[in-house]
Amino acid sequence: MKTDWPASDGTPLPRALGEAGALGSLLRRIKGKLFTWNILKTIALGQMLSLCICGTAITSQYLTEKYKVNTPMLQSFINYCLLFLIYTMMLAFQSGSDNLLDILKRKWWKYILLGLADVEANYTIVRAYQYTTLTSVQLLDCFGIPVLMALSWFVLRARYRVIHFIAVFVCLLGVGTMVGADILAGRDDNSGSDVLIGDLLVLLGASLYAVSNVCEEYIVKKLSRQEFLGMVGLFGTIISGIQLLIVEYKDIASIHWDWKIALLFVAFALCMFCLYSFMPLVIKVTSATSVNLGILTADLYSLFFGLFLFGYKFSGLYILSFTVIMVGFILYCSTPTRTAEPAESNVPPVTSIGIDNLGLKLEESGLPETQSAVL
Repeated sequence: MKTDWPASDGTPLPRALGEAGALGSLLRRIKGKLFTWNILKTIALGQMLSLCICGTAITSQYLTEKYKVNTPMLQSFINYCLLFLIYTMMLAFQSGSDNLLDILKRKWWKYILLGLADVEANYTIVRAYQYTTLTSVQLLDCFGIPVLMALSWFVLRARYRVIHFIAVFVCLLGVGTMVGADILAGRDDNSGSDVLIGDLLVLLGASLYAVSNVCEEYIVKKLSRQEFLGMVGLFGTIISGIQLLIVEYKDIASIHWDWKIALLFVAFALCMFCLYSFMPLVIKVTSATSVNLGILTADLYSLFFGLFLFGYKFSGLYILSFTVIMVGFILYCSTPTRTAEPAESNVPPVTSIGIDNLGLKLEESGLPETQSAVL
């Protein structure tokens, strides 16, 4: 038998054994890269956010289908009020440059625009369901991911690798599988009253979500999580309150309140509050793009609950869709992106790897403890 692979002591080994050893080494390297503690933690955090979104979807659907209550702006208003009571009040009692009044003096107009983008993103997506189909919403909502990546490239100076684009494609393929399963299961039987208006609302909402997420990533990484949540709570409450009085006062007046409806409103507000509170923590150690890829599974969780609550039909394609999305998400998280520094920057070289996917970068680079603290 022909031998080409020498052993450690110089003794030739059969080629088949050498190839098996090389394959085993490759598999160990792939396993060590894809299933690290930081990646598993990122997956768990991302799915926790998906479950929060699932909670908001289930409670909203119950309000709409069981009690004929369709007040998305009121539901968002309650969430913004909770953010105001918790995080804006925290800023009010801060001292120095982190104080609420000092932040308002310096950046009030920026946070008005951020609050407007966040409020309208929530409103336009929900309103789009009245005009277009479920399929259109699910597919066009993914438009926010390339917009988010483009904004991250120019605003946050994120630099992607080929594996990241492949991972995004895989995730979008999983979404397409989910949409196909919805069609086969008969969930997309609503043709919509005005598909063009609905599709435009979805694209607008997805773009506004991308703007809000990029701003959120910048603020939580450069400034603080409390500042982002406090200012969104302040201006989100004001903007949504004004819009609430304009567009939903008749719908609110027609609600026949009882404890079940009130409980659903409370459940929605708590799920949304948890989503807003935890998302900055996840974004701080990963990125807005990876978070948005991770929460693509939210629709699937909603479907699984809907099997028992709303009598949805099950399809094996849903399991396939979930698996494909998770594979794409893991691929994206397996390789940290790079953050380009401006040419005139005086930042020390140790930070040149950037701040996106920070946990992965520390693990991958093996920096000493002191350098990690500087980073």
